[in-house]
Amino acid sequence: MSLFGQPSFGGAATGQSSFGNPATGSTVANPNKDYEVANPSDDSISSLAFSPASIQQNFLVSGSWDNNVRCWEIDNTGKSIPKAQQTMSGPVLDVCWHDDGSKVFMASCDKQVKCWDLASNQAVQVAEHQAPIKACRWVKAPNYTALMTVSWDKTMKFWDTRAPNPMLSIDLPERAYCADVDFPMAVVGTAGRGIVIYQLDGQPKEFKKVESPLKYQHRCVSIFRDKKGAPTGFALGSVEGRVAIQYVNAANPKDNFTFKCHRSNGAVNGFQNQDIFAVNDIAFHPVHGTLATVGSDGRFSFWDKDARTKLKTSEACEQPITKSAFNKDGQIFAYAVSYDWSKGHEFYNNQKKNYIFLRSCFEDLKPRQKT
Repeated sequence: MSLFGQPSFGGAATGQSSFGNPATGSTVANPNKDYEVANPSDDSISSLAFSPASIQQNFLVSGSWDNNVRCWEIDNTGKSIPKAQQTMSGPVLDVCWHDDGSKVFMASCDKQVKCWDLASNQAVQVAEHQAPIKACRWVKAPNYTALMTVSWDKTMKFWDTRAPNPMLSIDLPERAYCADVDFPMAVVGTAGRGIVIYQLDGQPKEFKKVESPLKYQHRCVSIFRDKKGAPTGFALGSVEGRVAIQYVNAANPKDNFTFKCHRSNGAVNGFQNQDIFAVNDIAFHPVHGTLATVGSDGRFSFWDKDARTKLKTSEACEQPITKSAFNKDGQIFAYAVSYDWSKGHEFYNNQKKNYIFLRSCFEDLKPRQKT
């Protein structure tokens, strides 16, 4: 595999015995004293994905607006070893893994998805749309496997990666802004605050359209599971510092609720003055079922949706947090610090670096004990 950059570990403490000893380095860039990933990106980071449970090691891939997808191996001391990179012909908007951990799918503004075979370091086109592809997810069903793609061309497509044409194309009500899959469920959030839930068993089909519980544009969506491990609902984040917890079939309508987050409190002349930031990503912990949100305020927060309580909020990073991910056993939380253009071009500063940080998170995300 071709190495990119030097596998030096960006100024953080190395040779530690366990994952998550605090890193050293600039507290301005790294106020939460987390591990820094080596050679992250030359432009804003759009996507992060850890390798699946089917392989033993932890690999992290990230996609960026510099058109590149990078892969690192993360060892249990928090050290990141750059492994390889691929380049698309447009900004990368999403990445996802094949369930066997041998391939990564890369969705781009060049209207294609390529499949990157990590062993051979070759990438081949496996999907295309008429407009940039906003999200891709691998679907593993008992009777089929497919790559699901959603695009700004207002379609969702399912691809057998060996065939040039899609197995199925489904029209969306509007441009796709976010999507998630946890078999047998898929959910897509669109422009115009649309939400559509799909059933993927047998043949993918629309299950129901949902009226949005949020009043502002959808930014991210993440499916959560019930205590038995079956997908049962989703968390939806908006640009207005708010997350909705929505069950597909709520036993009680009161089970669905929204909460405010990624807002700053400040009083000016006695008036309550609040800055409201976008929720850029939501990730559920694979063991505890608690969740992380990250926002344009440069903070990550951990939440227990069942106890309806906040578990932790980070110090603010010097730029927004654009994306986050948990590794397969929920020991590592990764988050990307990049400008998200939420304040327009005049706030872009090319002197500010992009970062990916790693932190040990298993204890922080334990659910609140019922008293």
